[in-house]
This record gives sequence, C-alpha cells and structure tokens, in this order.
Amino acid sequence: MRAVIQRVSNAKVTIDDVVKGEIKLGYLILLGIETMDDENDVNWLIKKIIGLRVFSDQDGKMNCSIKDVDGNILLVSQFTLHASYKKGNRPGFTKAARPEQAIPLYQNFIQQLELELAKPIACGEFGANMQVSLSNDGPVTIIMDSKNPE
Repeated sequence: MRAVIQRVSNAKVTIDDVVKGEIKLGYLILLGIETMDDENDVNWLIKKIIGLRVFSDQDGKMNCSIKDVDGNILLVSQFTLHASYKKGNRPGFTKAARPEQAIPLYQNFIQQLELELAKPIACGEFGANMQVSLSNDGPVTIIMDSKNPE
C-alpha cells in the first residue's frame, strides 16, 4: 500500500464539476492499493500517518501531528501509484489491486482514519475520474510504502 501524503492549507476533489470533498489545514492523501495488500498494510499505514509529525509547533519546528493541530484529511484513491514503467513508455498497472479487493481495503482505511481522528474525513470516489486541487504547505510531501517501511 502506497500513500503520498501532502501537508496542505486547503485541498478539494471535484467530479463532473461537483465538489466531492474539501478540507482546510491537513493532509491530502493519495492512496494506492496493490494485490499483495491486506489489513496489516492498512493498520501499519494508518498508525504512521496519524503519528507523522510534520506540522509546526510554537517554535516553528515540524513537531506536531495531525491530531495535535486538529487537522483534516482528504483521501483520494490512486491506482497509478503502482505503475510499472520498466519496459517502454506506457505504464502497466498489474500490481494495482482490482476493485473487488481494493474497495474493501479502501473503505476500511477510511473507517480507521475516522476513528483515529474522531471525525469524518473527506474522500474522492473510488474509480472515478477526479480533479484534485491543493495548496501544498511548505511544500511538505511524504511518500510511504507499507512494503518498504523506512
């Protein structure tokens, strides 16, 4: 499971000119689910995201978590995070999980994030063509991969 986590001052996802999800201060998370992922990947990634300290404290140092700043999350599914580009110039997506596997993990991810934050999170729509806009604050962008924990 891969996540691109961007600290944002605001972000929104639009589908067919309708705003589906929108946040102010927090994270825009692009989430890619691969065929080998399971509940353990969800649990590991949630724990890391919630504990990530990239918001500024009173001294201006990145020392606060999303919970510390009462931040919000906009979660967008993105199978292209598992693109294979080894051969040629057209990426392949065979490592990306099929919807029947990915959707339950995606929904579980949403539920666990909401439990951890004790509030709803904003979401895109799984499998939809979405337009995402954001103001990356910093910029701060962190990439996490549950199969390659660093």
